[in-house]
Amino acid sequence: MVVKKLRPKGIVHVDKERLDQLYAQLGDSGADGVVSRAMEELAVRLAKVDSCYKKGQLEDMKKAARSMIAISEQIGMETFANVAADVNTLATMDDGTALAATVDRLMRIGENSLLAVWDLQGVSV
Repeated sequence: MVVKKLRPKGIVHVDKERLDQLYAQLGDSGADGVVSRAMEELAVRLAKVDSCYKKGQLEDMKKAARSMIAISEQIGMETFANVAADVNTLATMDDGTALAATVDRLMRIGENSLLAVWDLQGVSV
């Protein structure tokens, strides 16, 4: 018997228009700073969600997930914001399987979203 481990890809959508607006409003230097700080905060909070989930600290996990929604929306990470909202919602329900799957999805989507925005920053936005 052959057992395959499936590793789903986390396809993300980054709203390039939102980033363009940010750069138009703040200029290159200002927008670079906002995006960089947002990405740092998201990375820290993503790690917090993972850590809290593993420790069973659902209230702290909800707070971290909730805080990621506005930050990710600010820099056009739509998929990231949606999945963070799903984690926040599922943390209040009694469905451990759905929560586990969604936290795992948030980790994939979060990582891929951060990489996508990082790549877009390298391109003239």
